[in-house]
Amino acid sequence: MDGTTLWTPDSPANLAHYGRHAQSGYPMLRLVAVVACGTRTVLGAVFGPSSTGETTYAPRLLDCLRTGMVLLGDRNFAVADLVGRITATGAALLVRCRNQRRLPVLERLGDGSWTSRLGGVVVRVVDAHVIVDLQGGGRRSEHYRLITTLVDHRRYPAADLVALYHQRWEVETAYRELKSTILDGRVLRARAPWGVDQEVYALLTAYQALRLAMAEATATAGHRR
Repeated sequence: MDGTTLWTPDSPANLAHYGRHAQSGYPMLRLVAVVACGTRTVLGAVFGPSSTGETTYAPRLLDCLRTGMVLLGDRNFAVADLVGRITATGAALLVRCRNQRRLPVLERLGDGSWTSRLGGVVVRVVDAHVIVDLQGGGRRSEHYRLITTLVDHRRYPAADLVALYHQRWEVETAYRELKSTILDGRVLRARAPWGVDQEVYALLTAYQALRLAMAEATATAGHRR
């Protein structure tokens, strides 16, 4: 789960609905989606004025979650109320939070992680130091603090969760395909909010059709081998 933004034309109707963005002056909408890892198909999407935050849109996507799923999210989604609502769907959660966030230690676990409590939910906290070898030489180090409802450290080792979290970037790839490939970097064309709605749904439909076709082609190629 993650969000992105799309620019709309600077028309009176769009300005009235979406408001004027502080930096550019153009109206802008926010799109929040749940994208499947691997196929990058869209499981659910909502959008509206960018003045509304991602965590406000997020609850409208919870109907697409099921038991057995693991929802990956950026640090904006590490909110106690939202974590509780996601957990209530039966899906597991793995999100990043601020490195400086203080979470009480309930129990230290054998892999270096620990259990804590976020709102009414028992979670597990994983501190990870990721070192990446750069293509041009040298290394880059990043510190991640992850929160998950997968509290069994024997069944879900910390190293596996860190590797899994990197798949969250697939939603960023999906947004890049939507904005840079299908939309070709253009501002949306509709000059009224109802037209913007139609245009965004058309973009999502075209993206979904392409992704399903790609997934089917990959599966067919695999069977032929």
